[in-house]
Amino acid sequence: MNRQFHDRGIIARYREYLPVTEATPVVSLDEGSTPLIYSPRLSAMVSRGCEVYVKYEGLNPTGSFKDRGMTVAISKAVEEGSQAVICASTGNTSAAAAAYAARAGISCIVLLPAGKIAMGKLVQAFMYGAKVVAIDGNFDDALRLVREIGGTEPVSIVNSINPHRIEGQKTAAFEIIEELGGAPDLHILPVGNAGNITAYWKGYLEFHAKGRSSSLPRMLGFQAAGAAPIYHDRIVPNPETVASAIRIGNPASWQQATAAIRDSHGAIDIVTDLEILDAQRFLASREGIFVEPASAASIAGLLKCLGKQRCAVCPLPAIPEGARIVCTLTGHGLKDPDIAREQCGRIIPAKAEKAEIMKLL
Repeated sequence: MNRQFHDRGIIARYREYLPVTEATPVVSLDEGSTPLIYSPRLSAMVSRGCEVYVKYEGLNPTGSFKDRGMTVAISKAVEEGSQAVICASTGNTSAAAAAYAARAGISCIVLLPAGKIAMGKLVQAFMYGAKVVAIDGNFDDALRLVREIGGTEPVSIVNSINPHRIEGQKTAAFEIIEELGGAPDLHILPVGNAGNITAYWKGYLEFHAKGRSSSLPRMLGFQAAGAAPIYHDRIVPNPETVASAIRIGNPASWQQATAAIRDSHGAIDIVTDLEILDAQRFLASREGIFVEPASAASIAGLLKCLGKQRCAVCPLPAIPEGARIVCTLTGHGLKDPDIAREQCGRIIPAKAEKAEIMKLL
């Protein structure tokens, strides 16, 4: 088999930057290579000649950025002889873990907070063949149990506490640098478990060290107001937000994310659920890009930066004219169709007659 022809995923593209060898059995679904889309309306709103781009990770195989880390984590798990993997999830991790486990021919166990998972994600986990367990608790409880089980049982943990996940996710930063010809001036991300902002910063640092970029971006993260432990600098015991993917009260990558924000001269801030849903509608209706609520936190954050109530350490005013801004969109809108349906217009009934339809239009 010609591996290069059959595997066009991130391991094939970035093997030299990843913890794999010729002995690693690559488990891939051709993830990565997601579009970096120019946003004319957001660019006009920022003005000063700035350009805004969105990195649309919802076009990965299972519909979220999690696939980048999962191809590396599952490949390494198989290399190490694992016959089963386990994860805690708010939804996207479960979909990615189940899909890549199915691809590898091994078992997948998922622990979810009961009643807190978007249906689009839950259906994926079932269809990919995972054993799904809903616990009486939140994501942080689920991750605690996964740590305990992984410490005593012959299963591999594939949450972002597994360093291979971060290694895979950093490749999104590589792609941005390749497409722009260098790093952006400002990168804005949603922050939940904080692995993604950690991974992007790692990717930017590595390509900068290799001379692939002459600069580094400021990293700006946004948490949902009801689930903002990093912003408030304290664990949130019962996080609540409509953005289920970032409904996390004790992020696994808290310290690494804090370091990324500090070292990049960036900031962490919050957006309300209303701001998130407004941004989700804006992006769909004005730019034609449909994302799940958590993804829209980055857009909500940018819009907040343009408003009157800017945070005291907002890095946006510090970027120069003509700056390039990237917002990560972490997951596809079909991941959480129920939230979208609640905000959409209603179907208009009509008779099967042209005159009747024209009257309604």
